[in-house]
Amino acid sequence: MLAIENMRVVYHDVISVLNGISLEVREGEVLVIIGANGAGKTSLLRSISGMIGFYDGDIIDGDIKMNGVSIKGLDSTDIMKRYDLTYVMEDRPIFKYLTIEENIHAAAYSRWDGMIKTDAEEVFDYFPVLRALRGRKAGYTSGGEQQMLAIGMALMTKPKILLLDEPSLGLAPLITEELFDIIRRLNESGLTIVLVEQNAFAALNIGHRGYVVETGRVVLE
Repeated sequence: MLAIENMRVVYHDVISVLNGISLEVREGEVLVIIGANGAGKTSLLRSISGMIGFYDGDIIDGDIKMNGVSIKGLDSTDIMKRYDLTYVMEDRPIFKYLTIEENIHAAAYSRWDGMIKTDAEEVFDYFPVLRALRGRKAGYTSGGEQQMLAIGMALMTKPKILLLDEPSLGLAPLITEELFDIIRRLNESGLTIVLVEQNAFAALNIGHRGYVVETGRVVLE
């Protein structure tokens, strides 16, 4: 479904963050990518989703293909709309001064179909805690609730492949366990997921395959 082929990325013309990385994502799987801070995991997701340009980086070699078609050089909006790929960044991008429900509906801004309310209720089915807090300002919720909201917003774009960057970062173990169970259920519904995590045990427990990334290269599959 998604293939990264010998890709190299350099920031500010001097800092090499990906050094010939290659991997593949198969349709319907949870692919886990683990590695230490600075290994290149987030840069990989930014490259796939068309966001490298926002971070003063350039893909100087290699290719990114969705279903055999190169998407290298496309911006993030084109990739999301044309290839149904959505990226949830690790800083939990939400609108803090909007309510949870307003955030969920705002995430569907590019859609013009009649299923937005139905899909919003489906998001609340996955995240019952958000339904209970739907009228609360998002900035007044916990880290775990904000992470669930960020994923719920991503689901409103109707992705076929979802990139998750460190979803358990800073969360308590019980919240992490609940979140990973939801990720597993999303995958069982047919969603392909790329999961970048430092919590290797929890991530590999729900993943089908995994890659270990070190200094911008795959060192173990």
